[in-house]
Amino acid sequence: MSKRALTSYLSSLKKKELEEQLVDLYTRFPAVKEYYDFVFNPKEDKLIQEAKTKIANEYFPVKRRKPKARRSVAQKYIKHFIKLGVEPTLIADVMLFNLEIAQSFSLEKNVADSFYKSMLNSFKEALQYISLHGVLLDYKDRIVTIYNLTQDNNWIYGEDFSQALDLMD
Repeated sequence: MSKRALTSYLSSLKKKELEEQLVDLYTRFPAVKEYYDFVFNPKEDKLIQEAKTKIANEYFPVKRRKPKARRSVAQKYIKHFIKLGVEPTLIADVMLFNLEIAQSFSLEKNVADSFYKSMLNSFKEALQYISLHGVLLDYKDRIVTIYNLTQDNNWIYGEDFSQALDLMD
């Protein structure tokens, strides 16, 4: 169904029928419920803290012995927050937190080359998002710290990190 056909259909419904359909969607689909829960009671700080806890648990697990160190966990949260319409400064905070926790992890463990490539992608995405939403001044110090740590610890793809940072200027 096209957006135009949907608009036409919705405009033909009476208010009571429209309300019934929305309530039905709310009860049937968890994504709809989550969206409306967020819209009417946006506990952004709580959502961000939950995400940070899960991301940190990927690298420094509390209940299991071996870390999984999956970038996809953070990416899933970031994508979800963007879809919900969470404040861009909070999303940028999660993006940078993911990089910072991964750097802490890399200092303690031997990691594969793919880990560094993945973190380079996260770094580029964070820089792009931060510049797009105009919050660079809020996060410039953290970005520089992340970059310096990649250089000080001789991360592979160090030149690529440098190029990504140069694009910001």
